[in-house]
Amino acid sequence: MIADGLRRNDPAQYDGLADQWWRPQGGFAMLHWFAASRAEHIPPAGPGGVLVDLACGGGLMAPYAARLGYRHVGLDLGLPGLALGRDHGMLPVRGSVLAVPLADGCADVVVAGEILEHVDDDVAVLAECARLLRPGGTLVIDAIAATRLARVIAVRIAERIPGGPPPGIHDPALFVDRARLLAAADRLGLDLRLVGLRPSLRDLLAWRLGRRAVVRMKPLRTTAVLFAAYGRRR
Repeated sequence: MIADGLRRNDPAQYDGLADQWWRPQGGFAMLHWFAASRAEHIPPAGPGGVLVDLACGGGLMAPYAARLGYRHVGLDLGLPGLALGRDHGMLPVRGSVLAVPLADGCADVVVAGEILEHVDDDVAVLAECARLLRPGGTLVIDAIAATRLARVIAVRIAERIPGGPPPGIHDPALFVDRARLLAAADRLGLDLRLVGLRPSLRDLLAWRLGRRAVVRMKPLRTTAVLFAAYGRRR
């Protein structure tokens, strides 16, 4: 149990922290860093390009989607976050990542950031990503690996440092089995590669001193803690 009586991974935590979404120094600071990192792996939009943002939260991908030329469709269960995303130009859709109320092949890009480690069936979410993507479409994921090291770093350490996740936001029992994810991706017609991620230490120091709004995420050889998955639908 966490301090306010909510269980780990309780979605109500996001509603209670809604005022933090667009504060670069706030409780969701690291999600700003991830949004910038995801955008680096998304190609510019073609005519009528659509980016579907699963578990969009407060819509932090909105400025990047607009810059790249996409119509930004954000899906989430939380109404406060969806309202914030709408205020930043996102088209909000309320629904579950396990049964997305959008048509097959509607998306040129699907972003599934920081969601696989929050659901009981991460493969079902991956199947929804594949269903939504048109052939050749781009998929960008980031998640936390199901390892002992990730439990220590992402929960015991990260939840206690500035810029890290709010305490109780993750349940280590839901962290992602990378081998299972890759096998499922292949079955679903997704070509996926995994890359480890870490914050830039130099940027992190500058952020702590108030000299940077966003910390760059750097590639890391090991995917044993934070990782991204980049790919396309065949």
